[in-house]
Order: sequence, then structure tokens, then C-alpha cells
Amino acid sequence: MKKSVLYILPLMLMALGLTSCEKDEIKSDSVITADSYKMNEFDKWLEVNFVNPYNIDFKYRYEEIESDYNYYTVPAQMENSIIMAHLVKYLCVETYNEVAGVDFTRSQFPKMFYLIGTWEFRNNGSFILGTAEGGRKILLAGINELDQHLGSAEELNHYYIKTIHHEFTHILNQTRDYPTSFRQVTPSSYVNDSQFEEPYNSAYLYRGFISAYAQTEPKEDFAEMVSEYVTHSPEWWEAMMKEADTKWSEDLKQTETGRSLIEQKLDIVRAYMHDTWNIDIDELRDCILRRQDNVTRGLVDLTDLTVE
Repeated sequence: MKKSVLYILPLMLMALGLTSCEKDEIKSDSVITADSYKMNEFDKWLEVNFVNPYNIDFKYRYEEIESDYNYYTVPAQMENSIIMAHLVKYLCVETYNEVAGVDFTRSQFPKMFYLIGTWEFRNNGSFILGTAEGGRKILLAGINELDQHLGSAEELNHYYIKTIHHEFTHILNQTRDYPTSFRQVTPSSYVNDSQFEEPYNSAYLYRGFISAYAQTEPKEDFAEMVSEYVTHSPEWWEAMMKEADTKWSEDLKQTETGRSLIEQKLDIVRAYMHDTWNIDIDELRDCILRRQDNVTRGLVDLTDLTVE
């Protein structure tokens, strides 16, 4: 089953973005497709850092069969693919190594990453940041925009890193499902594809959801809870909880504040991750934030292809 992370975008801006994508000129030496395969230094680096230790196939060459035919897509630029490979390794793979152990990473982390250059734009004003398929593959979109977001931890998380943790949560849930009690916290409050429409787009915290997208369905809610929690600081989380500390006035049946509902969900998430996977989500958050700070401060070389 495929699960997606969406991001809302005004229709006018979406149209402009599509026009821009069609007119962008991508240097021929920066895009490598499967049709023009020739092993290079990046391939050798991937073999040492992904294939050999984790059996992960990191696909940056464009392969039509790996893409979704419902969307207009283009190849990922090689320069940004190298940066993304370093980010996945440093902020995700090695993070789980540190917190859960390398055996966990080898057994549970997806065996394929596939990169595409553009976002997958939908006709409802949103676009897809990434998808997870069948517990084995994560697609990451918008790679050609990556270099524009490296200086901001919030942007880097919003468009890429949070997506990876969100999709990996889906994979963990597909392996061992989360408790049914999570679905019962806000059982009648999910709104499917109306999550980005008013009043839901602005009232999600009061309604007991950590993001607008979390209102889609319980599976997305659970993945959003994990990914938002571990990629943001304790100060950010507490600010969200303070804002959520009220009842949604438009639903007379809601007897608890949004904060109470979100914290009930967090307790279930924390127990699931600890009891099922032996992962302390607070330790995971500390590790991610520390590494994320190193990246945004320029302390990590994201272009080095040295093979030892």
C-alpha cells in the first residue's frame, strides 16, 4: 500500500511552479538516467555507504517504472542527489543506528530510495513530498529544490527530513500495527481530503491534531505525530500545545481540549515505539536535533565522495 505526504499550495502558485519546471534548463551533465548508466564516484560511494552495510538501493537515476505515471516528473539533479544521500545517511540511517542499533536499521529500514526532481502536483492545490510503498521503498520528490532549503532547519525538515521519518513510521506500522486505542482518541474527527480546507486547515490543533494533514485518517495521524515530534524542539512542541489548549467551538461533542487529545495520542505513540521497537522517541528527537544542527551550521560535508 502506498502512503503519501502532502503539502498544500495555492492553485495559482502551483500553476506557476509547473510552468517553471517545464522551462527549467537542467545541465546534461547533472542528470543521469538509468538509460545512460555508467558507474561513477557517486555509485562507488553509495555502494560503500548504503548497499554493503544495509542492502539499500539508493536510486537517483531516473527510471520511469519507479515513478508514478499520474504525475509529471523529471530526473533528480546529480549534485542535489549527492546531498540528499548524505542527508539520508546522516539524519536518518545513522540516527536510528545510534538510538536503536544497527541491527534494527538493517532489518527495518526501507531497501530502496528513489529520487525525482519535481514535486508530484495534484489538481486539488497540494503536492506530494514523498511516498512509502509496501514497506520497501520511499520516494522522495522535489530534489532539484533541495539546495534552496539547506540553510533552514525548518525548511529542510518540512520538505524532506520529516517526510522520511513520516514514511518510515508507515513502514514500521505495516510491519507491526499500532494500537487500536490510537484510533479511538478522535474517532469521528478525520476529514479525508478536506484536511486543507477551512475550517480544518486552521483549527487542527484545537481539534486534537498536530498538523492539518494528520486529519486525513488515523494512519497519517500516527505518522505525523511521530515525525513532527522527533524533528522539532521541545520548545516548539510546547508552543503548539499551548495553542491547542482549548476546545474547538464548532464541535459541541468535543469535550476535551486539543492539547489533551494530542497528548493522549503522544502517550500511545511513545509506548508503541518503546514497547514494539525499543525506541525512546525523546532520545530519537535529541539525536535528530543535534545532527540537524550540525548540518545547518555547515559542520557536515554533504558533497564528499571519499571512499575508505
